[in-house]
Amino acid sequence: MKTYKEQFNIKLLLIALCFIPVAVSAQNEQDALMMSKNNLCVAGGFGYNSWTNYWEGTFKRDNDNIGRFSTTSAMLMLNYGINKNLNIMASLPYVSTKVTKGTLSGLNGFQDVSFFVKWQPITKQFGKQKVSVYAVGGFSIPTNNYNVDFMPMCIGMGSNVLSGRVIADIQRNKFFATASAAYLYRSNVEIDRPAYYTDHQINSNEVKMPNAGNFQFRTGYRSPRISAEAFIDNMTTFGGFDIRKNDMPFVSNEMNGTKAGLEGKYYLAKIPALGIHANLWYTLAGRNVGQAAGFMTTVVYTLNFNSPKK
Repeated sequence: MKTYKEQFNIKLLLIALCFIPVAVSAQNEQDALMMSKNNLCVAGGFGYNSWTNYWEGTFKRDNDNIGRFSTTSAMLMLNYGINKNLNIMASLPYVSTKVTKGTLSGLNGFQDVSFFVKWQPITKQFGKQKVSVYAVGGFSIPTNNYNVDFMPMCIGMGSNVLSGRVIADIQRNKFFATASAAYLYRSNVEIDRPAYYTDHQINSNEVKMPNAGNFQFRTGYRSPRISAEAFIDNMTTFGGFDIRKNDMPFVSNEMNGTKAGLEGKYYLAKIPALGIHANLWYTLAGRNVGQAAGFMTTVVYTLNFNSPKK
């Protein structure tokens, strides 16, 4: 039986997964860019985010017993152009969590491996405006049987996720706006106990996971070598329940968050295949999540497997 202090220490569900940024690569599953045919982009990224305040349901509070909670992540991402309208992508993050106070020990390890197929079926030019539409399908699966019943120290949610995303982009000269929406279908997970309580008693070790939606808007300046943009991103869980006062968190809690950020990309003039990307963001509002701020920096290199032209 856990003491009151132990329960209060781990009640900060605020699951790190919702606020581990996706590696910023040359082209990823959320933007309106495509890798050229027979080109392979290799990206390595490092990210960090942390919070001291969080929302317990809609009530904002902090917890001095754990101090600052932080997540450090490193990610490898690959993107290959089958042709100019079809890309395949894969990514694998390594995640580490920790707190600055109390007795909780952080966890670390490889999280979920993800695969995406990105298709650009529509590109139309209307004067100076170019309109493009993209469809993205994805699948992720945990790489190991990591603990999902020890929030917020868990490195992930342990669920298989099937996702679909639609992206619409309009560009005029070098200025653009991009909107996208995704639906995430999550498989159930199992925990190492025979019963648990949500808003009622459940005598099973299988937990039904709520599905989720992701909505994003980006706008800014885009050129072949330099881009700068601002974005707003929302994650909404379709179901779940709030963290209760002085109770332990749970993997199927409702977790919603809206964050805003800036992103920049720069490719070297003398080595155009080599680029440096960076983004930073801050959580504006949430429900059962931490008010986190974070950043990620990424180095990318593009390999061209096309035959040299005469």
